[in-house]
Amino acid sequence: MNIFARLHDDILSIVGELSAAAVLPSDLNIDRVSVETPRDASFGDMSSNVAMVLAKNAGMKPRELALLIVEKLLALPLVSNAEIAGPGFINITLDESAWRDILREILVEGPGYGASDIGAGQKVNVEYVSANPTGPLHIGHARGTVFGDVLASLLENAGFDVAREYYMNDAGTQVDVLSRSAHLRYREALGEAIGEIPSGLYPGDYLIPVGQAIAEKYKNKWVNAPESEWLPEIRRFTVDAMMRLVREDLAALGVNQDTFVSEQELVNQGKVEAAHTVLTERELIYTGVLEPPKGKKPDDWEPRPQELFRATEYGDDVDRPLRKSDGSWTYFASDIAYHFDKFERGYRTMIDVWGADHGGYVKRMQAATKAITNDAAELDVKICQIVKLMDNGEPIKMSKRAGTFVTLRDLVDEVGKDVVRFIMLTRSNDAPLEFDLKKVTEQSRENPVFYVQYAHARCHSAMRLAADAFPNFDTSRTYLAGVNLAKLDDVVELGLIKVLGAWPRVAEGAALTHEPHRIAYYLQELAAEFHGLWTKGRERPELRFIVDGDEAKTQARIALVRAVQIVIESGLKILGVEPVEELR
Repeated sequence: MNIFARLHDDILSIVGELSAAAVLPSDLNIDRVSVETPRDASFGDMSSNVAMVLAKNAGMKPRELALLIVEKLLALPLVSNAEIAGPGFINITLDESAWRDILREILVEGPGYGASDIGAGQKVNVEYVSANPTGPLHIGHARGTVFGDVLASLLENAGFDVAREYYMNDAGTQVDVLSRSAHLRYREALGEAIGEIPSGLYPGDYLIPVGQAIAEKYKNKWVNAPESEWLPEIRRFTVDAMMRLVREDLAALGVNQDTFVSEQELVNQGKVEAAHTVLTERELIYTGVLEPPKGKKPDDWEPRPQELFRATEYGDDVDRPLRKSDGSWTYFASDIAYHFDKFERGYRTMIDVWGADHGGYVKRMQAATKAITNDAAELDVKICQIVKLMDNGEPIKMSKRAGTFVTLRDLVDEVGKDVVRFIMLTRSNDAPLEFDLKKVTEQSRENPVFYVQYAHARCHSAMRLAADAFPNFDTSRTYLAGVNLAKLDDVVELGLIKVLGAWPRVAEGAALTHEPHRIAYYLQELAAEFHGLWTKGRERPELRFIVDGDEAKTQARIALVRAVQIVIESGLKILGVEPVEELR
């Protein structure tokens, strides 16, 4: 149960009652009514703006309306106190029994606690990674990969029908360069001394086994053949090899995407022409001359007529070209076709996860999505800022084209997939992130992965100790849901239960705002609250989880511990992190 949503519903019911009694108008807009956590815990458990946002249209002063609502709130069994604050905010304190009921609910529902059906089965397409198939994934891809994968899990947890998708940019000149690089390695595999890799080609060693595989399959068939003959075949072979490598890298990180869409196939199937036809029929394409780009000198700029998309009509800064000077499609034209393809597959909500260098592409793609779907679809683009890889505070440099980059697989092999996944969400996606190889493996409070896992392991430790202290002690959640939870009456115990009670709201909110980092933040907060109670037990023996000679009290405390374990495990599951029962 989302206790915040329940109280929100109760407040709206009160507004409805007042409207039915003709105390309030019947046509009040209740969309802006909210129930939030107060900035100061001393104000209560929750705060609502209901009187503030409805007073004007109700023809009343906010405090006057708040007084009517508070009177009815105090009649609810759920509420122990409600007060008017400031100009008309309502601060609400819940009865202690309401929090204990939440604890019991966690034990009954188990891993299902925090899941919801708020998404109502709505289809959502989450496209992430989508690295050009020109080499193995590197650490720069890791952040967007984790972000997209966890966001997909978060949306599924909230009841959305989610598709995880990878878009292969396999129709551009970069893939031609990759193919020429692979052909060079192919000749090398046949014994030719290729010398230093020519400038402009990919020098990475990852192409050596590709060249060997080409040699094994084709022998010397393509050695002296003209490029026009071998390029298409080597291209297909190399892209397939790179995508196998990408899939292996993703699997190492615990990522398994549902769909891989090929740009080249979209082109071959006429999808670009089809999208172009739709825009033409809507009179959104014209021939014009663009202004010179900022920073260009007049003698560097050659104005020429171009086929342009009216992007400015949909919020972009300038109109955008759809064809290159040689008449071929621009990348943008292919991307429009790709998003139209998503729309035709039934997706009205699309989320694209991009790297930091694509920020300037957002407006045009959102404009194109609106245009090609006639405003029927929404595109949310999430930009993941750069990751600075460090080792004990010293930066590690990498360069993909130089072939000296740190691969995603290197990172996973070094620290493990769970560490990579958690750390990538310890900052909001729009903030830079430092990933220090030494710090993320330290067993200290400064390492958030360890801190949360330590809390989970401590929960299991407490349950084992309880079983040792009392014969036949049952730590199953089914049994603990029936024990006397009224034994939990200390303010610090109730404080921990309140953090647990926030989990459904956090999970729903993170899903709706597309902010998976909020799950990592919440888990750290919950771990801190739990560790704090554990520490207080050392200072105050009466707060210890195992109370000598008092099995009833111990049962209640272990019920609380079990609930913490359940919620941490649920949160880690969304993050794709395996919870541990013991730390070594």
